[in-house]
Amino acid sequence: MPSLSPATASIRRAVRTALSALPEQPAAVVVALSGGADSLALAAATAFEARSAGIAVHSVTVDHGLQEGSDRVAADAAVVATSLGIAARVQRVEVTPTGEGPEADARAARYGALREIALAEGAPVLLGHTLDDQAETVLLGLSRGSGAGSLQGMAPARIDDDGMTWIRPLLAVRRETTREACAAERLTPWDDPHNTDHRYLRVRVRERVLPVLEAELGPGIAEALARTAEQLREDAEAFDEMIHETIEDIVEHAEAGISVSAAALAANPAALRNRIIRLVVQSEFGVGLSRGQTVEVARLVTDWSGQGPIDLPGCTAARVGGRIVFAAR
Repeated sequence: MPSLSPATASIRRAVRTALSALPEQPAAVVVALSGGADSLALAAATAFEARSAGIAVHSVTVDHGLQEGSDRVAADAAVVATSLGIAARVQRVEVTPTGEGPEADARAARYGALREIALAEGAPVLLGHTLDDQAETVLLGLSRGSGAGSLQGMAPARIDDDGMTWIRPLLAVRRETTREACAAERLTPWDDPHNTDHRYLRVRVRERVLPVLEAELGPGIAEALARTAEQLREDAEAFDEMIHETIEDIVEHAEAGISVSAAALAANPAALRNRIIRLVVQSEFGVGLSRGQTVEVARLVTDWSGQGPIDLPGCTAARVGGRIVFAAR
């Protein structure tokens, strides 16, 4: 018997840890399989770990139809999955332009397909994002100036309101490790040409920005960015707990909307006050506020001089007596 490669062992251990962290063992899991090295190494490790745990493994390869030969690539990925003992499925999707850009549109279509299939199976979805992906996500969030929320990067596990569970077991694993694992297991990954296309911002961050940071600031930048994301997520969890405790006492339903005590908002530090404002609007109207919009609403509390209502996405905010009233437009 050949010895187990360190890369394969590392990825199997990451999958085992992620599965054991679930509240209860699932009967099945779904692996999002593109055919690239990250998702292929994840699929192989999941097949191995699930076998001894008695968990059924399904793979879903989403064919976006955006590249010539995408159907062949998807079919090849399904063949590899089948050889690993995985029940493989190819799902063709239509990518609808939304104005958010081709990457975001493809991602929305892909996640929609994964969600539908996983909910039907009653299974969590395992995604192959690595530490390198996390570092890129943090840098992209930093470039947008969108605050600590985006700098938290991707969560290792997330449960949506409908019970849909997303798991990223490889967020502490480097991309090179997934390639080494594929080589050790004689798996040939597909190299997506979009991953080297400099028209995409993420590719430029990967191939230009991070190497410069490593060269100028020293090695370990990707790990440092990933640690930053982890620490910010811990802070955000603490903030969220404080916010939910606070909101129960200061929020009331209003005609066509919801209202918040201006005095209570004023008594909180700016970071907590702004988070409350964003959470109230998100929960009630299903929209996210930008930093600028949040600050304008906060001025109704901290710099009130009789200004009129503020137009926000899907609602308005106005000072009415001692309350900030958010009403649907």
